[in-house]
Amino acid sequence: MASPASTRPSRLAGLGRWLAQHRLLVGIAVALVYVFPYYPGIRSANELPRVYLTMAMVDDGTFAIDRGVARWGATADVSPHAGHQYSNKAPGSSMLAVPAYLAAKGVAQVLAGRAPTLGELFWAFRVWTGVIPTVLFLALLARFLARFAPAEAPRRLTLVAYGLGSMAMVYSVLFIAHQLSAVCIGAAWILAVGVVDDGGRDRRMFWAGLLAGAAPLVDYQAAFAGVPVAIYIAVRLWQTRRGWAPVAWAVAGAIGPIAILLAYHAACFGSPWKTGYDASETFAFHHQKGFLGFDQLRWVAFTGSTVAGDNGLVVFMPAALLAIPGWALLWRAGQRGHAAVSAATAVLYLVFLSGLSFWRGGWQFGPRYVTVMLPFLLPAIVATLAWLDGRGGWRAIGWAAVAVGVAVYALGVATFPHFPEKFHNPLYELVLKLLSDGLVAPNLGGALGLSGLASVAPWFALVAGLWLTAAVGAGGAARWRDVALAVALAAGVLVAYRGFAGGGRVADEAYRRFVVPSVAAAPR
Repeated sequence: MASPASTRPSRLAGLGRWLAQHRLLVGIAVALVYVFPYYPGIRSANELPRVYLTMAMVDDGTFAIDRGVARWGATADVSPHAGHQYSNKAPGSSMLAVPAYLAAKGVAQVLAGRAPTLGELFWAFRVWTGVIPTVLFLALLARFLARFAPAEAPRRLTLVAYGLGSMAMVYSVLFIAHQLSAVCIGAAWILAVGVVDDGGRDRRMFWAGLLAGAAPLVDYQAAFAGVPVAIYIAVRLWQTRRGWAPVAWAVAGAIGPIAILLAYHAACFGSPWKTGYDASETFAFHHQKGFLGFDQLRWVAFTGSTVAGDNGLVVFMPAALLAIPGWALLWRAGQRGHAAVSAATAVLYLVFLSGLSFWRGGWQFGPRYVTVMLPFLLPAIVATLAWLDGRGGWRAIGWAAVAVGVAVYALGVATFPHFPEKFHNPLYELVLKLLSDGLVAPNLGGALGLSGLASVAPWFALVAGLWLTAAVGAGGAARWRDVALAVALAAGVLVAYRGFAGGGRVADEAYRRFVVPSVAAAPR
């Protein structure tokens, strides 16, 4: 019988092999927890009501957030009803945060003999509902993308593009539900494909249904993504003559989360069909128009959400453009159902966003209402990257598109990942300006004694290294030459972004009077 001492080296070796095998996911996980962009001075309107709701459920046994509002103040996302205050958000992320709250309370009591601070709760909730689900989802994606790109390098680069170069990154490190809902519906889609395409057991559709039902419990607009997925499942079941047992399992899984959501509405707002937006006073003019604020298509909303310098999807994440040729590649490769789901979801969300009266959505880092769309673009993106990967020189275009997104989101998360509308060119008027002034978000380097830019230098090196590793793969002189070309192309694009018109004196005043004091006063 082996002694504990003799088994220890083998365990360490096993751990080393596991870390080496999953080094990309481990690196992304470290990147997501290294920086903690927490600024009490901004009174995060989207996050505070979610925190209040978690605390109210645990401490007071109620959905009313009166005590949190009384202690820390109301925000624009608080809705009054029947003499109480409520969060106007879907409650799923706050419900998921309950275990994190209980753990934070226990740890703070044992280690410090006190209740957790608001900042400690923000950190715990962000990691539990954002970082961990995203990393688990990336692990699921890593296997799923293999059906669209046999080569490993394009798949790795797609994971980097999504995990570090898109809104998935910023909404993983904030307690805002967009990324969690994307994880829910994206994972539901992947699990469903495993059943209807790969012959998985019918009962696995229960988990797909559970996640699909949880998506609108977390964020209302996630429900739209379920429509193309449901159509795909129905078509595949009809084509394979498999029967409708998988649908029954999916419905059984979805009933629970949907029932919870309707019961929450009834308890808070008097009807299962009334949301917090119906009771909202701050933005009632917008939210009460049409369906969830959708009333008429607006060209300014479409362009402002796609190509504008302050919030455009393809400006901040140029890799999204790779989905367009990717749909044709998938179709030509016989993956027509997946091409249709991907394209239909993109069109659905862009139309939805273009018709919202409140399309700008306040402070955001990209058009946040379409965060849930992004996982559905990935099969098309990886197909394009795989096609380019076999064409030396040309592949640098795809690599550069990913690099621009990684640079934009890494720079923003390291400084101030909340772009007020006053900044028309936030990359230059806000992000790079903060870096030039030596102002960065709280981070692990700062906790270890480093200050200013030195504290985030290791993080930037990690993020750049993850992109480089994903692009180079097994190496070779040709790939290194294309990496150099990709870096030059990405740098050129980022420099060209300086040409976007800025907000002028209004932006300068907002930077000096609000942003700088908020970042400088952040707890370190």
